[in-house]
Amino acid sequence: MKDRAAHPRPLCSKFHRASELIGRRWTGAIIFVLMESPRCRFATLRKEIPDITDRMLSERLFELEQEGIVERTVIPESPVRVEYALTKKGRELAAAVDAIGDWAKKWIETDAPRAAASKTSARRKSA
Repeated sequence: MKDRAAHPRPLCSKFHRASELIGRRWTGAIIFVLMESPRCRFATLRKEIPDITDRMLSERLFELEQEGIVERTVIPESPVRVEYALTKKGRELAAAVDAIGDWAKKWIETDAPRAAASKTSARRKSA
């Protein structure tokens, strides 16, 4: 077997680009919600993703649309309705999202310990 420490595999540019895209703040949450609800309106996404701002949601949806991961459909009603859905390319992320979810269930603690650590850190800085 090859010694990986001595000869690390070079970083694949496609892997790096994909991880940077999917790893952007809120992107995973948007994809997760769209996997659970195949067609969503903006307000539904906003409601399902706590703390995301309208501006950030708009930016991320636009980026995902530009990458061909999300499709935006305008339904000409009165008032006009806009829905978002994952494309085939976006739905192909299901295995990766499921794998991250499984890993998170096993290894990520609830927010309580992290929040307590943040408060402790803030107190140390102010002291």
